[in-house]
This record gives sequence, C-alpha cells and structure tokens, in this order.
Amino acid sequence: MNQTTVNFADIKLETPTIEKVKAEYTSIHTALERSQNRLERERALQQWDSLRRYLDSWSALTALHFNQDTRNLAYKEAQEYSDELQPKLTALAVEMKRKLLNSEHRAELEAICGKHAFSLWEADITTFEPAIEADLVEEAKLVSQYVELLASAEIEFAGKTLNLSEITKYTEDRDRHTRYLAEQARWQFFNQHQAKFDSTYDRLVKLRHQMARKLGYDNYIGLGYKQMQRVDYTEVEVKNYRDEVVREVVPLASKIIDQKTETLGIDKAYFWDESVFDLQGNPQPHGEHDWMLGQARQMFEEMHPELGNFFNTMVDANLLDLKARPGKTGGGFCTSFDRYSVPYIFANFNGTKGDVEVFTHEMGHAFQYWQSRHLPLIDYLWATSETSEIHSMSLEFLTRSQMAKFFDGDAERFCQSHLTDSILFLPYGCAVDHFQHLVYANSEATPKERNQMWQELEARYLPWREYGDLAHPKQGGLWQAKQHIYCYPFYYIDYTLALCCAMQFWVKAESDYEATLEEYIALCQRGGKAPFQTLVKSANLVSPFQSGCLAKVVERSRQVLDL
Repeated sequence: MNQTTVNFADIKLETPTIEKVKAEYTSIHTALERSQNRLERERALQQWDSLRRYLDSWSALTALHFNQDTRNLAYKEAQEYSDELQPKLTALAVEMKRKLLNSEHRAELEAICGKHAFSLWEADITTFEPAIEADLVEEAKLVSQYVELLASAEIEFAGKTLNLSEITKYTEDRDRHTRYLAEQARWQFFNQHQAKFDSTYDRLVKLRHQMARKLGYDNYIGLGYKQMQRVDYTEVEVKNYRDEVVREVVPLASKIIDQKTETLGIDKAYFWDESVFDLQGNPQPHGEHDWMLGQARQMFEEMHPELGNFFNTMVDANLLDLKARPGKTGGGFCTSFDRYSVPYIFANFNGTKGDVEVFTHEMGHAFQYWQSRHLPLIDYLWATSETSEIHSMSLEFLTRSQMAKFFDGDAERFCQSHLTDSILFLPYGCAVDHFQHLVYANSEATPKERNQMWQELEARYLPWREYGDLAHPKQGGLWQAKQHIYCYPFYYIDYTLALCCAMQFWVKAESDYEATLEEYIALCQRGGKAPFQTLVKSANLVSPFQSGCLAKVVERSRQVLDL
C-alpha cells in the first residue's frame, strides 16, 4: 500500500457547525483583503481550498454511511443534518466566488487558479441566492425519501427476500419464464408504491421550477445546466446530439433487437428478453466477491503499472464496498475524501455480468481521481460529469482484452454482450435526457401526463419496446426506477456523450492498445482542468457535438456484431 494513503477505518471527520465555518470564512476574507502581494493571496486561496476539502470530505462520508445502511438512525440523522447545512455552506462558498470574480486582482488570481476555475464559478454564482435556501433543504429531503423508498424494497421471489439489486440476477436469467416472473415481481413493487413515487417527483419538479424562477430563469432547464457546470455547450447542442443518435444509432439498435429475437428463437422480443444476450443467458463471472478482487488485481497489474499499483492501494486501504446487503442503497458510485486525497468505490455485487461492468466503470472514476489528486485546486480534482464518465466508460472498453479472467471461455460472449448493451444504451440515455427537458418545460404536468411524455419518447428512441402485461412500465412508468431522474436532474445525457468518446478509445485501441492506454491515462491526469470539449480534443477524440461523431463507432459496431 502507498505509505501515505490513509486506511478507510482511520478517516475521521469532525461534524462542522455553521458558526465554525463562518469564522473560517471570515478569516479567509480578511486575509484576502489585507493581502499585499501574490504570495499572501495564494496563502488565502490555499486556506479556502483546505476548508472546502474538509467540508466536502465530511459531506461525502456522511452520504456514504447513509447509503451503506439507510436503516441506521444515526446515519439518517447525520444525513438530515448535512441536508440542512449544505445550503448554508453553499451560500458561503458563493459569496467567496463572487468576491474572487469581482476582485481587482482577478488577472493575478486567474494566473494562480487557472481561467477554467473562474468559468466554473461564473456558473456557480447563478445557481444560488439565500431565497432558495429552504427550497434546497426540502429538495434534499425529498431525494432522501426516494432513496429510502428504493432501498426498502423487499421482493419475495424464488423463496428469497430480495432487494432491487438482487432481483436483477433473475431478470437476466437464461429461462424466459423466470425473467418474466422476476420483472413482474420487480415492477409490482413500483406499482404498490406508485402514489409515493408520483407525489415525490411531482413535489421535486415543482420545487425545482420554483427555485429557478426565484433565480431569474424561465424554468429549471437553465438552472439545471448551470448546476451541472456546463460552460462550453447548451441545450441546443444536446438536442442536435440526441437527433444524431436517432439517425445513426436507433436503426442499428433495432437490428440488434431483431437479431436477438432470432437468436432466442422467439416470435417477438419483450422487455424481459432485452436483458439477455443469447439462449445460454448472460455470461456470469465465475466466482464471487473475494475471487473477483483477486482476478481484478491480476488484470490491472497486467494492463499498466499505474493501474496495478492503484488497485492494490484501494484494496489494502479498504476503499471498496462491493457486497449487496439489506438496507444498502442499490447501484454503484465513486466518491472521494479530498482531505485525504483518496477515492472510494460503492457497488452491489449480485452475481451478474453487471458486477464486472459496474466495477470497471467505478474504477475508471477512481483511477482518474487518483491520477489528478495532486492538482492544487479542489475544483479540478474531478472533471464535470460528462468528462468524468469518459474516464469510467473508457475503462470498461479498455479492459475487454482481460475479460477471460472473469468469464473464462465466455469472454468473447461478454464482450459482444457489452457492445450490444452499449449501443442499446445510447437511445435510452437520450430518452431519459429528453424526458427531463419536457418535464421541466411543463412543470404543471400531471403524473399521468409525464407517463405519456415517456411513452412518446419510447416510440422515438426505443421503437422496438414491448412490455406485454407488465402494468407499471406499460403505462409509462419505467422512468421511475432511474435514480438520476429524481436525484441528479440532467445528469444522464453525460453517459451517452461519454460513451461516444469511450467507443472511440475502443476503436483506437484495436490498432494500438498501448498508445491508446497512455492517451487515456494522460486524460485522467488532466482531471477537470479544462471544459468538456477541450479535454475531449486533448485526448484526440471527436466531440459528440460534431456532426458525424458516431459514424465510425457505429460502423465498427456493425462489423463486430455482424449486422
């Protein structure tokens, strides 16, 4: 283990009080106002950076504990305290950013911090005023209610009580009837709690619209883009990209479904058939948690010394939580404790191929953070989300040659399955994004009208989709299972933009793997020092906003999938 790396068990962070934080900010403001030269201004900025690292680390640890066990009352109370405190911390940070943006020494400060930080701060100051502080607290509470509701799922199936992560194994079963019954059981949970799902989202939409209006926006779309720190593109470019996906990808995705129908020997592919690759079912890793970690260790060590050393550090420092358990929220994510310069990976292994996909994805995030952890400003440790997802999705593709370690003779089937899933994901991801644009442009829509919006978008982006008698998704409710729609508005097109770039890395790696891997590592090392399109160009990739960006990867996919 890296001798300077803290063990997760030793990460202890004192709960901040608003009084102490205000006092620290007063000290920083005073230092800036009294500064006589560049060195003194640098010291004040370092003091602010150190404060933010501590506050972000505490917030990340609090949120992680809550996600690890939503039933733990102490964790829940700590999360509620954090939710109450965050808007006050945001107010203090925004005040500081305004001060720096308006400083008479701005040119010198930009030389110290870099111009991109100032672009990010320009976006940030338009997303907060004290008038929305109570709204932000209410928003956080509603998001927590949704997360708790998902985590509370206890689905009786196959003689077991399963959560939403664990039922996935059965929705991907090679037996068609088992898949169908598993989907029935899964969506019955959403059906039973439909009123709660509807009311929570309805309140979130109206609340977010209300905040946007208070801040001077027409609706939440503009505010949402600023909250995502999108500084080098607008919703116009995003719409054009979605249209490109419809033109380039939807026809190929439809062919994949037709091929799947033929491969499975069925007359029509229903929703519960989309999750399997062929009659053998999906490839599954040939071992469980501890075995998987051992295989991953070999994989990363063989790929590159930087990856190998980093993964060993993550294991040795206990910076992984990968086992599903009751009360733990579903899905996977990567967070970080910036005061200690370490990332942390959270996932829910359930015995499916998704374990490998999610794990390599989150490792991509963690590796980027590790590579850029020495950057001097907290604003650059992570890139904005669409760039961050390039790091994660690209590692999924760059590990393809190593998949025999997990799937043995099924490695090629896994790679084919992963590619088909990637193609099918692009239209779905665009549908999720388009849906949110419609929702926030029509904030007074009823839950039924929102479901109708989703159905219209399925017809555009997923024209093959058939739900049979699965009541909840058939009436347009599939979107309610997507956490990003509730918790992270407008954070979803980012995956599709990044996938466009990640697949370019895949095509390049086929002709020169080592050089491509070095380009990938170099991109990770840049962290968030520049906006999305600049970073994309720096890695010799074509911007998703450039016409024809998908042509080469779609053509290569057709060849590989024999379509």
